Amino acid sequence: MKLRNIAIIAHVDHGKTTLVDALLKQSGSVRDNQRVDERVMDSSDLERERGITILAKATSVVWKDVRINIVDTPGHADFGGEVERILNMVDGAVLLVDAAEGPMPQTKFVVGKALKVGLKPIVAVNKIDRTDARADEVINEVFDLFAALDATDEQLDFPILYGSGRDGWMNYDPAGPQDEGLAPLFDLVLSHVPEPAVEEGPFRMIGTILEADPFLGRIITGRIASGTVKPNQPVKVLARDGTVLEQGRSSKVLAFRGLQRQPVDGARAGDIVAISGLSKGTVADTFCDPSVSEAMEAQPIDPPTVTMSFLVNDSPLAGTEGDKVTSRVIRDRLLREAEGNVALKIEESADKDSFFVSGRGELQLAVLIETMRREGFELAVSRPRVVMKKNDSGELLEPIEEVVVDVDEEHAGTVVQKMSERKAEMVELRPSGGNRQRLVFHAPTRGLIGYQSELLTDTRGTAVMNRLFHEYQPYRGEIGGRVNGVLIANEPGESVAYALWNLEDRGPMVIDPGVKVYQGMIVGIHSRDNDLEVNVLKGKKLSNVRAAGKDEAVKLTPPIRMTLERALAWIQDDELVEVTPKSIRLRKLYLDPHERKRFEKKRLAGAA
Repeated sequence: MKLRNIAIIAHVDHGKTTLVDALLKQSGSVRDNQRVDERVMDSSDLERERGITILAKATSVVWKDVRINIVDTPGHADFGGEVERILNMVDGAVLLVDAAEGPMPQTKFVVGKALKVGLKPIVAVNKIDRTDARADEVINEVFDLFAALDATDEQLDFPILYGSGRDGWMNYDPAGPQDEGLAPLFDLVLSHVPEPAVEEGPFRMIGTILEADPFLGRIITGRIASGTVKPNQPVKVLARDGTVLEQGRSSKVLAFRGLQRQPVDGARAGDIVAISGLSKGTVADTFCDPSVSEAMEAQPIDPPTVTMSFLVNDSPLAGTEGDKVTSRVIRDRLLREAEGNVALKIEESADKDSFFVSGRGELQLAVLIETMRREGFELAVSRPRVVMKKNDSGELLEPIEEVVVDVDEEHAGTVVQKMSERKAEMVELRPSGGNRQRLVFHAPTRGLIGYQSELLTDTRGTAVMNRLFHEYQPYRGEIGGRVNGVLIANEPGESVAYALWNLEDRGPMVIDPGVKVYQGMIVGIHSRDNDLEVNVLKGKKLSNVRAAGKDEAVKLTPPIRMTLERALAWIQDDELVEVTPKSIRLRKLYLDPHERKRFEKKRLAGAA
C-alpha cells in the first residue's frame, strides 16, 4: 500500500485535534455508530481539562488505497520540542489558520520549523463560518509570514482550502458546497504531499516519541528511514555521538490503524511505527540493524529559557497526603520525564535533595508538576527563574519573547503601560477588527512571569496573550516585583474562622477556616510591604454571661484561591509552593523565624 506522512500544525486552539476527529470519521476509521469522545486525540485528563494538546500523537487513515499517517502536534511553544521532532518524521504538513485570528505567534513558530526542514505546507483556513471571518486578509497575512520566514518559491506557491473542521468540510472556495466533506483535503494530501523518501540499506530509524506501556515496557515511535523491521529482529541503539547504548531485539512492531495501535508482521521504510523491547534507547537515538555503525543526524532542539528548583517536601505535613515523597522517587520520575521530553533539562544539586528543572516556559513546567501531583507525588517548588547567558565579551544576556496581545481598544493603554513597566518594547500596534487592537511587544521572559492573571484582571478578561521565544538580548535591568508582604502562621494547628475574621484588616487570606497550618506557612497577603507573623488558631473567648450582640455570626470574606500557575508566579525567591495530591500551600523557604532573620541579614549584607 502507498504511504503519505503528514503533520497537522497550527497555533493553539485553531482546531487541529477537532479536524483530526473529522478525518478519522470520514475515512471510515471510526464507525458511524462507534462512541468516541470529542477531541479523541487529547487522551490525558490534563489535555481535556485545559483544551490543549501537550503530547504529539500519531494515527492513520486509508483514503483511495493510500495509507495516510497523521500526527497531531501541540500548538504551544512551551511544547515546541515535540513539534520539532515530529516535523522530521513527515513529508508534508497541513497548516490550520483561524479565519478570524489569522497567523499568531505559534503559527510563526511551527511554520518556521516546517519551512526549515523543507516541507511544502497545505494552508487550510479553518472556522470559515465565524461571523468575523476575513479569509482573504488572512491568506495575505499567511503569504507575508511565509515570505518573512525565507520560504522558497515552491513553498510560497501553497495550495489553499477553506472550511470548518468542526462541521467536517473543506473546499477550494469559501462559499463552495459542503456536501463533499473533507474529500478535497484528502485528495490534496495525495496529490501535493510526496511519498516518503526511502534510503537504501539496512534498518535505521530515529526515535521521535517515547512512552511507557504497563505490558510492553518502553515503546519508541519513529519513521523508518531505510530497510525493514520485524518482531524479534536484532536491533542496536546508537546515541547521537555514535556510541552503542544497547543491543537487543524488537519484541513487537506496532502500526497505527485508526484509533488503535496494532501489532504487525513487519514494516518497511517510510512507514511510521512503534517498536518495543528495548530498555535504554530514547528520543533522538538511532535504532538500527547491528551492521550499522554511524548514528543518524537528529534535529537540534531550542535551548530551555526557564528553570525551577524541585525540592523534597520537608514541611511538618509532609507525607500526609501523598505516597511519593523521597528524593529518590522524585529523581527517578524527573529523569524518566527528561528521557521522552528532550526540551527538558534536569540537574541534581550538590546536596541531592533538590533538582534544577529547566524547560521552555512556565506552562511546560506547571504541566509537569500537575502531572506529578496526580500521580501521588509531594514536592516543594521554587519561583521560576530565567536562564541567563553571557556572550563572548562577558555581557549578560537574557531571553526575550515576542508577545502578541489582542485586546479591546479601551484597555490597550493599560496593557502598554504595564508592559513598559516590565521593560517591554512595543514593535507593532494595529487594529484587529471588532474594536480590538493587536499589540506586539519584545519583552524579557522574567517580566512576563505571572503577568497572565494580571492582564486578565486589567482587561476584564477580554485580552488574549500569546508568547514565543524571540532571541537572547542584553540584560534590560531590574524589574519591580511584588510590593506586598505576607501573613505567616506562627504556630501549628487548625485555622479558626474567628481568628481569620480578626485578621481581615491586615490583608486578604489565602486559606479557609478548618485548614491545617504549620509555623512558617503563608496564610494571607499583608496589606503592607513587610512580612507579619499572625495567629490563625485563636478562638473566641467564651464566658457564661450572655448579652445581646455577643453571638453575632462571623462573616468571612472569601479567600484568594491560589491555582498552581498563580502561586508559582506570585511567590518570591525566599518562598516555596508545597504541592501535594490534595493541596497547594504557600510557605517560606525557612520555616523557623530565627533562620528567616539570619537569611535576610545575609541577603542584605550580600546586596550592600
